[in-house]
Amino acid sequence: MTVADAKAALERGRPVVLVRPPAVEQAGELWELVTPPAPGHGPGVGPLVLLVCADEVAAAEWPAVAPAGLRVHAITGLARTSRILKERPVDVLAGAAKDLAALLQRAALKLDQVATVVVAWPEALVADERGTTLDTILAEAPHARRIVLSWQPAALGDFLERHARRALVTGTPPVDDAGRPLPPAGPARYAVGPPARRPIAVRDALDALSAMRPFIWGGGAVEPPAEAPDAVLGTVLPTREEFAALSRLGTPVLFVTAAQLPYLRSIATATPLALPGAADRVRDRTEALRERVALLLTAGNLDGELAVLDPLFERFDPAEVAGALLAMLGEEGRGKGEGAAPPPPADVGRVKIFVNVGKKDRAAAKDLVGALIREVGVAKGDIGRIEVRETFSLVELAAGAAERAVRGLSGVTIRGRRVLARLDRQS
Repeated sequence: MTVADAKAALERGRPVVLVRPPAVEQAGELWELVTPPAPGHGPGVGPLVLLVCADEVAAAEWPAVAPAGLRVHAITGLARTSRILKERPVDVLAGAAKDLAALLQRAALKLDQVATVVVAWPEALVADERGTTLDTILAEAPHARRIVLSWQPAALGDFLERHARRALVTGTPPVDDAGRPLPPAGPARYAVGPPARRPIAVRDALDALSAMRPFIWGGGAVEPPAEAPDAVLGTVLPTREEFAALSRLGTPVLFVTAAQLPYLRSIATATPLALPGAADRVRDRTEALRERVALLLTAGNLDGELAVLDPLFERFDPAEVAGALLAMLGEEGRGKGEGAAPPPPADVGRVKIFVNVGKKDRAAAKDLVGALIREVGVAKGDIGRIEVRETFSLVELAAGAAERAVRGLSGVTIRGRRVLARLDRQS
C-alpha cells in the first residue's frame, strides 16, 4: 500500500494503520496524511490534529521532526498549554493520554475542530488503565479521521475493532504466513536513556567499546563503509530490514527509551551494554573541573566573590555569568582545572574592626564583604570571620588591611545606613 492509497482511504472515512517502529523518526509518512493548516485557523478553536502518545517523553519528541511551517505543540505543562491554546493557533497538539484527558476536563481543549486523531503506538496504552483514558479521548472526536501508528497490530485486536474498524494497514506486520510473530533477526546490544542524552550515550558507548572505526547509523539506507567497522551504533530505532542490514556489519548497539524495549526484543536478541558510570567519567578533565567547582560551592566561603558578581546577576542570568568566568579561564583552566590558585593561607596577624551596622539594619556578612572588596579594595584573603550582631558588626582583617578598611568604610552606605568604622577596642 502507498501513501496515496492511505490518503484515499482517509478521504472515504476509513481508518489507517501505519506499521512502523515506535520512533518518531520512522513516521515520516504521517505528515503527508494529516490535514494541512486550514485558512483562517486561529487561536481558541483547538488543534487540527491531535497526536495521542503513551507519555510526555514521547510527546516531546514530535516538534523536532515536524515539517517546517507546521505549528506543533507538545504538552509539558497543563497551565502553559491551556494558555497557548487560547492565545495562538496550534496545528498539531501532541500529548500523553492523561494530559489530553485533563485538558478536556478543564474545557481547555475542544475536539469539535479536530480533523485527524493520530494514536502513536498504543501497544503499551491498551495494556493497562490508560486504555480507558484513550477510549474517552477518542469518544470525544467521533467524526475525526483515525490514524494509528503501530509496530504490532496483532496486539491491538480489540482496540482496532472499537476505534479503527476495517482499517487499511500499510507496512509489513511482523508476522509469518500463519500469523505467528516473527522470531528475532539477530543479536543486539542496547542502552536505555532519554533521547536528549543520546549524544552523551553514544560517546560513552564508543569509550566502552574502545572503537577506532565506528559506524554510526542515524536513519535512512544502511550504506556499508569502505573499511570494516569495529563498532556499529544505531541512534534511530531500525525497522526489521534495517536491523538486518546493520547486523551484516556487526552486532549493532542501539539506543532506546524504556518504552521501545518491547519492540527491540521483537526484532533482536537484546542484551544491555554497560556504559561508563559516574566514577569513570570523573576521570575526564572537564568532569574533574566540575568536581572542583562543586567542592567550592559546598565547602568554600564565596561571600567575597558573590559580592563582586552581584551587580552582574542583576543584568544577566547567573548561569551565563558562570559560563563567562569559565571562558575567561581559557583552555588550560577548562581542561585541567589546575590553573586556579589555591586559597591563600590564613594571616596569623589579624585584628578586628567595629562597624556600626548590624542585624537591625538588615545587614549580612556578604554586605560587609562586598563593601570591603568593592569600595575599599581589600583582598578577599585579608578578610576573616565576620560577626553580625544586633546593632553592630565585628570584622576580622589582616593587620595590614585594618587601617585602610577603617578609612575606606567610614562614610560608605550599607543597607541605607552611613557607616562609621573604627578599630575594635578589644583587639
